[in-house]
Amino acid sequence: MLRPATNPTIRALIVDDTRTIRAMIRALLLRDPRIEVVGEACDPYEAREMIRSLNPDVITLDVVMPKMDGISFLERLMRLRPMPVVMVSSRTTENSSAAIQALSLGAFDCVDIAALSRGQSNVELAEVVVAAASSNPRGQATQRRPQSRIPEQRLNWNGRIVVIGSSTGGVDALTTVLSGFPKDCPPTLIAQHMPPDFLNNFCARLDRTMAPKVGLAKDGAKLEQGRVVFAPGGDWHLALSECPERQMTLVPNDGSELYVPSVNVLFSSAVYHAPKIVAVMLTGMGKDGAEPMLKLRKAGAYTIAQDGPSAVVDGMPRAARDIGAAIEVASLNNIAAAVLAQVAKPKQEKTG
Repeated sequence: MLRPATNPTIRALIVDDTRTIRAMIRALLLRDPRIEVVGEACDPYEAREMIRSLNPDVITLDVVMPKMDGISFLERLMRLRPMPVVMVSSRTTENSSAAIQALSLGAFDCVDIAALSRGQSNVELAEVVVAAASSNPRGQATQRRPQSRIPEQRLNWNGRIVVIGSSTGGVDALTTVLSGFPKDCPPTLIAQHMPPDFLNNFCARLDRTMAPKVGLAKDGAKLEQGRVVFAPGGDWHLALSECPERQMTLVPNDGSELYVPSVNVLFSSAVYHAPKIVAVMLTGMGKDGAEPMLKLRKAGAYTIAQDGPSAVVDGMPRAARDIGAAIEVASLNNIAAAVLAQVAKPKQEKTG
């Protein structure tokens, strides 16, 4: 009997070709009375039929399987029937490029099956599945469309710096936003909740595909037009230095912040420079960065929050919206244009 004793509200389907792994995942999920395991599939073709007949709320998905790999199945699933998917595999950590690919295709999160089996995972699989059930992959799928090409013309930059915070769903959201940035975009600093290895792979992927230069932040480096930098995570947060201006600094993690890297730290450091700041809050769980974003707005920054329908998880942007931290609320596909409108000098009207 797969169903727990109490009244479950989340229907989960397990997709993995190994029986012992399926049994372990089932046991971990059934610890939570909110979850019902409605079925198990050993390959994507069996999973496809079970999705049709069982209509699960969430699926857990392995990467390496017979007949079709999990990444290919995820791509088809998100194109034809978007739904919450949690990748549960060793491949998404041993090869973090696979994790970035899965997240960019719309997976809610990636969980290391090896760490789960050793009892060394820092996440509870059941909690991830519950969170995934309340996410909005359909909104993400409808928002994901090719961005219009940025004209090959110089940005008449007004000197404003962009700071961005994001978490769950951020791989797709940041890809969408940065694809709308020109080669000479304003200096942009990003705090994305993600492990260091994933961040390194994500930056490399973006640097190959985006017009600006993208990389991890380095302590003491100057902010430069045409460069996007990510907080490296691990033991470090990213901040703007007070003096000299337009210089970044890495702040050691002292354990006071829930997330590393922290949006709170990045946005708080920008308050000193508020009139020269455009702050953006993207998809993510929790409320990291909301209070500093309000301080930024009150100090003269221009603040933008993603709207609910286009967010995979409307936690962080909703927290910002609810306390009045956002001057502008925009859908994902409109955020790049909203940012560029604030960082360009106004066009002078022709006279005569």
